[in-house]
Amino acid sequence: MPAQEQMKKALQTYVDSFNEGDAATIAALFADDAVIEDPVGKPQISGRPAIDEFYAKAISAGTKLTLDGPIRGSHGKGAAMALTIEVPAMNLRIRAIDAMTFNDDGKIVEMRAYWGPDDFEK
Repeated sequence: MPAQEQMKKALQTYVDSFNEGDAATIAALFADDAVIEDPVGKPQISGRPAIDEFYAKAISAGTKLTLDGPIRGSHGKGAAMALTIEVPAMNLRIRAIDAMTFNDDGKIVEMRAYWGPDDFEK
């Protein structure tokens, strides 16, 4: 099982890589068979090729992330963070909570983003 510190470090790398415009580093945090549900309730994005494309598009839109509090770990294989997501290309701000599940190798196997219509600001 991944250590809490390992999961928190991966999520900090996720945030830092967004803000540096580094989609490849973000995608490399994910296992080959990972799934993303962003936001929860929308169709899942499955597998590394689709995940690579998802993050490349987000980075090309100039997306930036700001942590709204500390990254939280768990006694299991999960960690979560509250974020403000800025998407300048869409003049949009989203308040979200991203929850990640990790495999034993410390790779993200599932990312679930919790945000809905009330979490948008233009």
